[in-house]
Amino acid sequence: MIRTRFAPSPTGSMHIGNLRTALYTYLIAKNKGGKFVLRIEDTDQVRFVEGATEIIYNTLKTMGLLHDEGPDVGGNYGPYTQSERIGSYMKYAVELVESKKAYYCFCTKERLETLTDEKQDIMQYDRHCLSLNDEEIKKNLDNNTAFVIRQIIPEGSTTFVDEGFGEITVDNATLDDQVLIKSDGFATYNFANVIDDHLMEITHVVRGSEYLSSTPKYNLLYEAFEWKVPIYVHLPLIVNQDGAKMSKRRGDGSVEDLMAEGFLPEAILNYIALLGWSPANNQEVFSLEELTKVFDTKRISKSPSAFDIVKLTWFNGEYFKKMDSDEFFKLSENIVKASVKKACVDCKKLSDMVKSRISFVKEIPELLDFIDALPEYSTKAYIHKKMKTTEENSLISLKEALEVLKSQEDFSEKSLHDAVFELIEKMEIKNGLMLWPLRAALSGKESSPCGAIELLEILGKEESLRRIEKGIKMLSK
Repeated sequence: MIRTRFAPSPTGSMHIGNLRTALYTYLIAKNKGGKFVLRIEDTDQVRFVEGATEIIYNTLKTMGLLHDEGPDVGGNYGPYTQSERIGSYMKYAVELVESKKAYYCFCTKERLETLTDEKQDIMQYDRHCLSLNDEEIKKNLDNNTAFVIRQIIPEGSTTFVDEGFGEITVDNATLDDQVLIKSDGFATYNFANVIDDHLMEITHVVRGSEYLSSTPKYNLLYEAFEWKVPIYVHLPLIVNQDGAKMSKRRGDGSVEDLMAEGFLPEAILNYIALLGWSPANNQEVFSLEELTKVFDTKRISKSPSAFDIVKLTWFNGEYFKKMDSDEFFKLSENIVKASVKKACVDCKKLSDMVKSRISFVKEIPELLDFIDALPEYSTKAYIHKKMKTTEENSLISLKEALEVLKSQEDFSEKSLHDAVFELIEKMEIKNGLMLWPLRAALSGKESSPCGAIELLEILGKEESLRRIEKGIKMLSK
């Protein structure tokens, strides 16, 4: 059975890249009926942020990426939180020391800081402590001298195969004797990662392409323990519009920030799915269930993907269009009611009308502001080249419409539709020559969330006649 894991560090809000890794990890498992595991990697206590674990959990839940195994938000973290597994990591590190594949390092911070090259960059560790004999090591340990445990990187090269990038070979001389256990007793991210992946029987490791160069270190650990190496799936970078890697450290927005701006979780997830992966056809809008069925690692790109807020905004609008009317009304009811003060207005109907015209619910007030009060507008609003309307023929249409609507007792949409179109037929004019002037007079805007007939019903007879009369006066001057 395929078993994947999402293993974030609780260092703050979840970033776009983190969410995409979680999504792909989820899809790889679910596409084959496997298990999706959540593991909290909190070995870096310096960068640990209180409450970040809950943010991770709640973000995944909101996105629908529910894990089959792992911690829950109530604090029942257990074996899926690395800080609660410190003892097990030390045991494995000591095992490597005993098999001469790792060693104790007692170098002080001050000494390590002297290991610089001509450019004053930190160099690889010089293996000073690798030459210590057993007596020296025992003396340091008995004196409680601070130490770390380092991996011994052998000579030669290491080759591995990635699902997307293919076969990669790295010269071991470029790899440092990485620290496995830090001086505070915590395992490093890299070491704990390998131990946990083995113990949790993870079959596929999904992570960013920035880890390609360090993957040989992981493989050397697997070989040292004689464990099976997992399948690697490295993902391309996500960059901003300037071509720089997106990162919360650079101030790029988090998933929380996007949702606070009004982006729907479904739209965010859908868009992120396409940042590094492409379907076999030209389909763009996918539900999570659809993604699960069609996701294929062979279609993951090697090239960086640029995060485009304009494209994400388009996705948001598409999801509003697809949304069920009742569901959208629950989402927009308060803002619709706050936008329109007239008690007689059907807010549910207004909600239905704006649903297909917005990218964010915060745009609703601007679409509906004409209902309470007709805005100031000029007679240019009546001129439309495509409709072939002018101020002159618009005046004629409004005058004819006013007389018909005055005698109209039933102001329901169907009755109004029949009356207006009967007038259009009687005048022997095209629909636009009547409907455009009516819409302009009733809304006073270049665009409105609905057509003239719907506006008549929403505004009611008294207000509709008042606005049409105002339009006639404007055009008569």
